[in-house]
Amino acid sequence: MIKLIQKLDHDVSFHATLSLPIDVRVRSRARVQLDNGREAGLFLPRGNLLRSGDLLSDEAGFVVKVVAANEDVSTVYCDDVLKLAKAAYHLGNRHVALQIENGWLRYQQDAVLDKMVRLMGYEVIIESAPFEPEAGAYQQQTHHQHD
Repeated sequence: MIKLIQKLDHDVSFHATLSLPIDVRVRSRARVQLDNGREAGLFLPRGNLLRSGDLLSDEAGFVVKVVAANEDVSTVYCDDVLKLAKAAYHLGNRHVALQIENGWLRYQQDAVLDKMVRLMGYEVIIESAPFEPEAGAYQQQTHHQHD
Protein backbone atom coordinates (compact mmCIF):
# COMPACT_ATOMS: atom_id res chain seq x y z
CA MET A 1 0.00 0.00 0.00
CA ILE A 2 1.23 3.48 -0.88
CA LYS A 3 1.40 5.72 2.22
CA LEU A 4 0.71 9.31 1.23
CA ILE A 5 2.30 11.32 4.02
CA GLN A 6 2.67 14.89 2.79
CA LYS A 7 0.99 17.58 0.71
CA LEU A 8 3.47 19.23 -1.64
CA ASP A 9 3.65 23.01 -1.82
CA HIS A 10 5.17 23.10 -5.32
CA ASP A 11 4.26 21.75 -8.75
CA VAL A 12 5.90 18.54 -9.90
CA SER A 13 4.86 15.85 -12.34
CA PHE A 14 2.59 13.19 -10.86
CA HIS A 15 2.45 9.43 -11.26
CA ALA A 16 -1.24 8.78 -10.54
CA THR A 17 -4.54 10.49 -9.74
CA LEU A 18 -6.83 10.05 -6.78
CA SER A 19 -10.51 11.01 -7.17
CA LEU A 20 -12.16 11.67 -3.80
CA PRO A 21 -15.47 13.13 -2.59
CA ILE A 22 -15.37 15.94 -0.05
CA ASP A 23 -16.16 13.60 2.85
CA VAL A 24 -12.76 11.94 2.33
CA ARG A 25 -10.85 15.10 1.34
CA VAL A 26 -11.48 16.57 4.81
CA ARG A 27 -9.92 13.55 6.56
CA SER A 28 -6.24 13.15 7.36
CA ARG A 29 -6.41 9.36 7.71
CA ALA A 30 -8.20 7.16 5.21
CA ARG A 31 -7.74 4.03 3.15
CA VAL A 32 -8.24 4.99 -0.51
CA GLN A 33 -7.88 3.56 -3.99
CA LEU A 34 -5.99 5.44 -6.70
CA ASP A 35 -7.79 5.86 -10.01
CA ASN A 36 -5.52 3.15 -11.46
CA GLY A 37 -6.78 0.68 -8.82
CA ARG A 38 -3.74 0.67 -6.51
CA GLU A 39 -4.35 0.74 -2.76
CA ALA A 40 -3.16 3.78 -0.83
CA GLY A 41 -3.57 5.37 2.54
CA LEU A 42 -3.74 8.97 3.65
CA PHE A 43 -1.44 9.67 6.60
CA LEU A 44 -1.46 13.46 6.51
CA PRO A 45 -1.09 16.12 9.20
CA ARG A 46 -4.44 17.00 10.72
CA GLY A 47 -6.29 20.15 9.68
CA ASN A 48 -5.72 20.02 5.94
CA LEU A 49 -8.49 20.24 3.38
CA LEU A 50 -7.53 18.53 0.13
CA ARG A 51 -8.50 20.45 -2.99
CA SER A 52 -8.65 19.28 -6.56
CA GLY A 53 -5.16 19.76 -7.95
CA ASP A 54 -3.31 19.21 -4.66
CA LEU A 55 -0.28 16.96 -4.89
CA LEU A 56 0.49 14.28 -2.30
CA SER A 57 3.58 12.12 -2.00
CA ASP A 58 4.98 9.17 -0.16
CA GLU A 59 8.48 8.91 1.37
CA ALA A 60 9.98 7.64 -1.89
CA GLY A 61 8.71 10.55 -4.00
CA PHE A 62 5.70 8.84 -5.62
CA VAL A 63 3.35 11.75 -6.38
CA VAL A 64 -0.44 11.61 -6.62
CA LYS A 65 -2.71 14.39 -7.89
CA VAL A 66 -6.01 14.82 -6.01
CA VAL A 67 -9.16 15.21 -8.10
CA ALA A 68 -12.52 16.30 -6.67
CA ALA A 69 -14.83 13.42 -7.54
CA ASN A 70 -18.33 14.03 -8.86
CA GLU A 71 -20.94 13.60 -6.16
CA ASP A 72 -24.61 14.38 -5.64
CA VAL A 73 -24.94 18.11 -5.10
CA SER A 74 -27.60 20.78 -5.20
CA THR A 75 -26.74 23.93 -7.12
CA VAL A 76 -28.58 27.25 -6.93
CA TYR A 77 -27.95 29.60 -9.85
CA CYS A 78 -28.86 33.26 -9.43
CA ASP A 79 -27.69 36.44 -11.18
CA ASP A 80 -28.90 38.61 -8.30
CA VAL A 81 -25.96 38.89 -5.88
CA LEU A 82 -28.15 39.99 -2.95
CA LYS A 83 -30.58 37.08 -3.43
CA LEU A 84 -27.70 34.64 -3.67
CA ALA A 85 -26.15 36.08 -0.50
CA LYS A 86 -29.46 35.58 1.31
CA ALA A 87 -29.58 31.92 0.26
CA ALA A 88 -25.97 31.47 1.44
CA TYR A 89 -26.83 33.16 4.75
CA HIS A 90 -29.77 30.84 5.46
CA LEU A 91 -27.80 27.72 4.50
CA GLY A 92 -24.85 28.91 6.58
CA ASN A 93 -27.12 29.33 9.59
CA ARG A 94 -27.70 25.59 9.31
CA HIS A 95 -23.93 24.95 9.24
CA VAL A 96 -24.07 23.67 5.68
CA ALA A 97 -20.77 23.48 3.82
CA LEU A 98 -21.10 25.71 0.75
CA GLN A 99 -19.21 26.21 -2.46
CA ILE A 100 -19.76 29.83 -3.40
CA GLU A 101 -18.94 31.01 -6.90
CA ASN A 102 -19.89 33.93 -9.12
CA GLY A 103 -23.61 33.46 -9.88
CA TRP A 104 -24.15 30.19 -8.02
CA LEU A 105 -23.70 28.22 -4.83
CA ARG A 106 -23.57 24.50 -4.19
CA TYR A 107 -24.05 22.13 -1.25
CA GLN A 108 -24.19 18.38 -0.77
CA GLN A 109 -27.62 17.26 -1.93
CA ASP A 110 -30.15 17.05 0.88
CA ALA A 111 -33.92 16.83 0.31
CA VAL A 112 -34.79 18.90 3.40
CA LEU A 113 -32.40 21.71 2.41
CA ASP A 114 -33.60 21.56 -1.19
CA LYS A 115 -37.19 22.04 -0.01
CA MET A 116 -36.20 24.96 2.23
CA VAL A 117 -34.32 26.70 -0.58
CA ARG A 118 -37.21 26.15 -3.02
CA LEU A 119 -39.67 27.60 -0.47
CA MET A 120 -37.44 30.70 -0.40
CA GLY A 121 -38.11 31.07 -4.13
CA TYR A 122 -34.96 29.59 -5.68
CA GLU A 123 -34.62 26.89 -8.29
CA VAL A 124 -32.46 24.00 -7.09
CA ILE A 125 -30.66 21.87 -9.66
CA ILE A 126 -29.65 18.41 -8.44
CA GLU A 127 -26.61 17.23 -10.34
CA SER A 128 -23.45 15.16 -10.16
CA ALA A 129 -20.48 17.51 -9.94
CA PRO A 130 -17.27 18.13 -7.99
CA PHE A 131 -17.84 19.81 -4.62
CA GLU A 132 -15.23 22.32 -3.40
CA PRO A 133 -16.75 24.05 -0.35
CA GLU A 134 -15.29 27.04 1.40
CA ALA A 135 -12.85 26.05 4.13
CA GLY A 136 -13.82 26.88 7.68
CA ALA A 137 -12.28 29.99 9.19
CA TYR A 138 -9.78 27.91 11.17
CA GLN A 139 -9.06 25.25 8.57
CA GLN A 140 -5.91 25.35 6.45
CA GLN A 141 -6.48 25.45 2.75
CA THR A 142 -4.74 25.91 -0.54
CA HIS A 143 -6.97 28.04 -2.74
CA HIS A 144 -7.42 26.89 -6.31
CA GLN A 145 -9.23 28.80 -9.03
CA HIS A 146 -12.64 27.25 -9.79
CA ASP A 147 -13.97 27.00 -13.33
